[in-house]
Amino acid sequence: MTEEHRKKTVAVCDTQPVTAEGLRNLLAPSPDLEFLESLISLEAVTALIAASPPDIVVLDKAFGMRVVLDWIHDLKLGDATPAVIVWGVSMTEAEALRLLQAGARGIVRKTVDLSSLMECLRTVASGQHWMEDFVFREAVQSDSYHRPELTPREFQVLDLVQQGFKNKEIALELGIRLGTVKIHLKHIFEKTGIRGRYGLAISGMEERGILSIASGSRWPAGSLPSESSGSSGTQNGARRSRMDS
Repeated sequence: MTEEHRKKTVAVCDTQPVTAEGLRNLLAPSPDLEFLESLISLEAVTALIAASPPDIVVLDKAFGMRVVLDWIHDLKLGDATPAVIVWGVSMTEAEALRLLQAGARGIVRKTVDLSSLMECLRTVASGQHWMEDFVFREAVQSDSYHRPELTPREFQVLDLVQQGFKNKEIALELGIRLGTVKIHLKHIFEKTGIRGRYGLAISGMEERGILSIASGSRWPAGSLPSESSGSSGTQNGARRSRMDS
């Protein structure tokens, strides 16, 4: 079997083995994805990657955000770099953004419907990124990004926000007061129509071609962009976020 047509292997590292077994059963009939192994520690999955790297690692956020971020960072320093999908019971916009910036290729909740979970796995297996957009639905609302309306100083503040700088760090970098940074951000939010600093960061990723958020009622075969657990129907306004690699 050629590399192009072989099954992509999936390893799961989860604090609850029963969850991994559910994914094993889901992948059993799949013609293009193969469940490789279930692991319960980051040390174990690191050893697996060194010995026989899977194509995809599904990693539980419950290990701790700092631990997961450090692990993804260290993974990129190695020779074998499987694509990482981080899943969890909950996910805040701050956590999702940090995971994206660290190098995660997929972000999904454990409560996602099964069809969307399969779509996430297949999209990541194809070399792209996949993300539920529930996190940023409130933050990114503007259809257009009015950068030309910003002043030179607002451009500087915006660029630093998109690099992940905090307000105090922006003030120090630009030599201005913290209150002035907050005023600039207020003006940026008003001019761009984007809510929140995470919305600005995501919009910047879209603008640079790192992230693409698709919306609408048409979806690839097998995709059900429903948010409710176990749902098989399509909900109005549901969207899927995908990033081209």
